[in-house]
Amino acid sequence: MLRAAALYLFGQHAQLCVLRSQAPRIWFSMMLHTEARNPVTCDDSVKGDRPECSFPIGQKISRREKIGFLIKALLDVEDSKDAVYGTLDAWVAWEQNFPIAPLKNVLLSLEREQQWHRVVQVIKWMLSKGQGNTIGTYQQLIRALDMDHRAEEAHNFWMKKIGNDFHSVPWQTCHVMISVYYRNNMLDRLVKLFRGLEAFGRKPTEKKIVQKVADAYEQLGLVDEKERVMEKYADLFRQSRTECDEK
Repeated sequence: MLRAAALYLFGQHAQLCVLRSQAPRIWFSMMLHTEARNPVTCDDSVKGDRPECSFPIGQKISRREKIGFLIKALLDVEDSKDAVYGTLDAWVAWEQNFPIAPLKNVLLSLEREQQWHRVVQVIKWMLSKGQGNTIGTYQQLIRALDMDHRAEEAHNFWMKKIGNDFHSVPWQTCHVMISVYYRNNMLDRLVKLFRGLEAFGRKPTEKKIVQKVADAYEQLGLVDEKERVMEKYADLFRQSRTECDEK
């Protein structure tokens, strides 16, 4: 039965043409190991030269196990785009619909492991499939790029996907980008972003944002601008002190 399962799987490999490099072999090995615990069932009563076999792989492996398999494969696979994309292609090939929710769990697990390079690769793969085009995914990618020491790439992605949408982009996402600029000493870009938001009448929601902007103005020698923003958004600092007093 295992041999039949193996032949079936490798037949699917040839048909799908998406199982590349070392990663698919890791995935198939895990799938076959699982099938050993859950034998393939065959009906030899069917007419023809060979019995009809059922390979309900997706049904016999729990969602949690499949997520665990993918995380392990991503951590073990060689660090190349083809290997990582091949692993993801092989994993998603068994799904009827694109598994956005499970992939979000995978990304959270990789973030907990601080596997930022893998997070970037997984999100870019998702985007290449036309999936995950949401502000939340963009924000997650920008943060991962920054943590992977690729701040310039994070800036380029921001400019391409978000940077011209000052009127509606959430402040949380803006704060992520402001923090990237702040940590990487891209202060001119930081104040340019903040001025763009102000031009659309956007008011920051946290004192942390204002403090970063004020610090950037000070380091750029723009003391008057620092005082302006501190005075304009002083209510955020007063509100924060009031909340602390109430606690």
